[in-house]
Amino acid sequence: MKFASRVVPFPQQNIDTDQIIPARYLKTTTKEGLGKVLLFDWRYDQAGNPQPDCILNRPEARGARVLLAGDNFGCGSSREHAPWALADFGFRALISTSFADIFRNNCLKNGILPIVVDSSVHARLFELAASDPQAEVAIDLDAQILRLQDGSETGFPVDPFAKKCLLEGIDDLGYILKNLSIIIDYEKINHKDM
Repeated sequence: MKFASRVVPFPQQNIDTDQIIPARYLKTTTKEGLGKVLLFDWRYDQAGNPQPDCILNRPEARGARVLLAGDNFGCGSSREHAPWALADFGFRALISTSFADIFRNNCLKNGILPIVVDSSVHARLFELAASDPQAEVAIDLDAQILRLQDGSETGFPVDPFAKKCLLEGIDDLGYILKNLSIIIDYEKINHKDM
């Protein structure tokens, strides 16, 4: 996975999964359409009208695939709908100084790369986004490198199994199904009595 994208800066800290997708939108079992309610209470007023000052409602957010989030993004409950909403909005990567563990794992299982950077890189990314809303970052998952518009680079950690799945465009179940013939052969040999 290599791509370049503008970043959407959302500096608020401690955004929990209930803010990412409010509980009233959890009745669905499908992923489609959840991008419309992503960060709903930040994006819309009580009458449902778009808040013009919310970055996600502005033209520069359209088509961006990277969310630059504040510290401790995705804390709170473990709802999988949160990464579903982020992915449906179009985000393929999130950048922060920290993510809640369950949220990070849910992102990885749903095709979103959560990138952890140190506070100095995080601050520089917000500065670049503020000075140039068209600024882009380049992400190279294979090399685990984040390249900033100013030419600087930083590495980032990622679980090896999650990296393999992201690079192959599969989830845990896809990985198992990819090895189905091996599993069937094993079962035939080791469970003849069944």
